[in-house]
Amino acid sequence: MKKILLILLLFSISLFAQKINIAIAANVSYAINDLIKEFNKTNPNTEVQVTLGSSGKLTAKISNGAPYDIFMSANMKFPEALYEKNIAITKPIVYAKGSLAIISSKNILLSKDLRFLKDKNIDKIAIANPKTAPYGKATLEALKNAKIYEDIKNKFVYGESISQTVTYAIKAADLGFIAKSSLYSPKMKRFQNFIDVDAKLYTPISQGIVILKNAKDNKEAKAFYDFILSSKAKKIFEDYGYILP
Repeated sequence: MKKILLILLLFSISLFAQKINIAIAANVSYAINDLIKEFNKTNPNTEVQVTLGSSGKLTAKISNGAPYDIFMSANMKFPEALYEKNIAITKPIVYAKGSLAIISSKNILLSKDLRFLKDKNIDKIAIANPKTAPYGKATLEALKNAKIYEDIKNKFVYGESISQTVTYAIKAADLGFIAKSSLYSPKMKRFQNFIDVDAKLYTPISQGIVILKNAKDNKEAKAFYDFILSSKAKKIFEDYGYILP
């Protein structure tokens, strides 16, 4: 009898459980598990399914009809484009501001004076693809403002997202420009050779969130959207190295 009641209870829970599909820029992958865990404290019956990628590629998928409910971009450009096309039903709002860091798995003396990148012993520099990844665009802006872009552009190894760039930076290149948030991943704790990029060299990376038309009248999606903009979520973003908007 107890077994039957347990089965009925589990069935009833699954019957009322709701799923929401979130498209998320790769830099948020390091914080998303903690965000979902906190969200589920007040929304235990909502299953949050996550798709990670570069903001540009996720935008292309959404434009082609991918059934996502919420889009968390690495900048404001892509959600604003979706809003203008009426694919997003809420105006883009900044949920966090990202920053850049340089990391190396090698014994290289890193410096905020980016002229050190011209060193002939630095052969490969990993950066995110600036065409699809906002952190890549910010990296180019920093290098151009530091007036060293032309001197080092032949050293670039491009990652299609910031998470792929992190892999390249510690495995395939001498160093790399990454999202500071990635440094807070448990897997990254063993890498101690990193430095912040001078924030004066690039425009702050304002990251935007929108609800998509697929989630019209979806209460669970609205609840998650509201949570991401809440003080509890902001605390988690801050813990992962983001700047609060």
